Amino acid sequence: MQKTKVNITLDKDLVEFAKFYAEEQRTTVSEIVGQFILNLKRTKESEPTEIILADPDFTNSLLETLSEIRSGKMKWHGYDEVFQ
Repeated sequence: MQKTKVNITLDKDLVEFAKFYAEEQRTTVSEIVGQFILNLKRTKESEPTEIILADPDFTNSLLETLSEIRSGKMKWHGYDEVFQ
């Protein structure tokens, strides 16, 4: 499959974390983003892939978070507020 370049803008700390994580996992930031988007695509097409973090509490928390985002009830925090 032919690849194309995409430019995205992220907080500097998040980019640094993504690079660190990619190095730890012996992959690339591009591959991490690609896998995330592919997972979204498969889920949207009703072909969900195996969820790595299959803990029911994680799933419930994720669904609750998505519900709050969709309803507008989510209170957003900056990266620095969360990771101090």
